[in-house]
Amino acid sequence: MKTIETDAIETLLNIIGDVPEYQIVHFLDKEERLSEMLHAYCLQHNYLYQINCVNTATFTHLKEKYQHSPKTVVIQMPLERRSYKIQAREYQFMFVSLFIEESLRESFLEKAHAVIRSGGNIIILIEKKDYYQRDSWTALLEEKLYVSTSVMDDISEYYDVIISKRMHGWGI
Repeated sequence: MKTIETDAIETLLNIIGDVPEYQIVHFLDKEERLSEMLHAYCLQHNYLYQINCVNTATFTHLKEKYQHSPKTVVIQMPLERRSYKIQAREYQFMFVSLFIEESLRESFLEKAHAVIRSGGNIIILIEKKDYYQRDSWTALLEEKLYVSTSVMDDISEYYDVIISKRMHGWGI
């Protein structure tokens, strides 16, 4: 993935706001500007920031980089893992800045649903103007009990951003 612009990340951070005790989780496959800015934002606001690395190289690098950071936790988390739930923790925001194969998306959203607090948000970055991916993600989000899905297509030169809220989860 290309590096998302700083001003686009600042726009995304404005969505989070300034509420005490938030917990944010981020799925990524490589270090990027977004993870650096999320880390700094979480430090500034005293939020817990969990980085879920889907590959070993990124995990090793970020584990060392943030080993002395009191509110940042780095975990190796393959997408195929049976569950994303760790220590019964639920997050207000989940950022997803990696490409997820279409065959894994349904399972990913089901497992993500279990760790996002009711009313929490999932924020997915997809390649700019990839209308097939946009439509595929939005339809699947609706099917998996996420609501108020919207697409921000004007904040980044490289990415469209899909934002959706987790519903209470009847039936999952």
